[in-house]
Amino acid sequence: MPIPVLPPSLHVLERGWLSANSILFFDDDDRASVVDTGYVLHAAQTVALVWSAMGRRRLVRIVNTHLHSDHCGGNAALQATAGGVACCPITVPVGELQAVNDWDEDALSFRATGQHAPGFSAAASIAAGDSLDLGGLSWLVYAAPGHDPHALMLFQPEARILISGDALWERGFGVIFPEMVGEAGFGAARQTLQAIEALGPICIIPGHGAPFMDVAPALVHARARLRAFEDDPKRHARHGLRVLLKFQLLQHQNIAREALRDWFEAADLVERTVRCFWPGCEVQTVFTETLDSLVLAGAARLDAGLVCNAERE
Repeated sequence: MPIPVLPPSLHVLERGWLSANSILFFDDDDRASVVDTGYVLHAAQTVALVWSAMGRRRLVRIVNTHLHSDHCGGNAALQATAGGVACCPITVPVGELQAVNDWDEDALSFRATGQHAPGFSAAASIAAGDSLDLGGLSWLVYAAPGHDPHALMLFQPEARILISGDALWERGFGVIFPEMVGEAGFGAARQTLQAIEALGPICIIPGHGAPFMDVAPALVHARARLRAFEDDPKRHARHGLRVLLKFQLLQHQNIAREALRDWFEAADLVERTVRCFWPGCEVQTVFTETLDSLVLAGAARLDAGLVCNAERE
């Protein structure tokens, strides 16, 4: 498998699946920018990693590909250590600028998913068709709907590097959240994959996982997965619930089964998904089925009333 060679002004801080990757950019002077900042539980680690990589540079900008909690949870902590709003403004997708500055946790999905992000304000927005200067290079902004209607990607046309967020990973893509509640999203995801193919990147920096160069196989796999979900939307809904439950296990590592069940029953997105795909079924029943599937897959284990995070060997 070919190993990506990235420009020296670009550094990828690869994270686990609880926190998205952070991409650092160094300008010719003493300035630095970062794209995406991970989940709030890793905020202190994010600050330490970024400052260690920057050396004596100043962090002058934070950019988010989208505003799910695992991509923006370190925004507030990084901004604070960089000197505050005036020294380190935050740039977000234009479709979420108002929700951020109103700190509308319903519009931003945090309340719906039962996840967390410390409040912050955004000084600027970006939209498809814009360009950003990062690390001495010009990056073009492209829409990446599907996983999130407001998501964006960044493409560097000379180096043909794509920062894809959760639109495409080496072995898949992020949950198509609108489809979990019966709203259209599969078609948008397909269009995003077409846009990626049309750009012809030779290297992709995904939101999760290592940068990769085998773009064509990744697109083939993603399209096959998308077709399977389109053929059976309930299968996708099950997958989405498993992802939400697994995120909680990644966050807590060990949690009482009753507490995990309480979270599941209280999350608005879960309740809406159950109502859409399991009408008349108790949320508790769907919780049991979802947890059992994680245990069967080796992604969780039960231990004396605790649900423990697990990774299949």
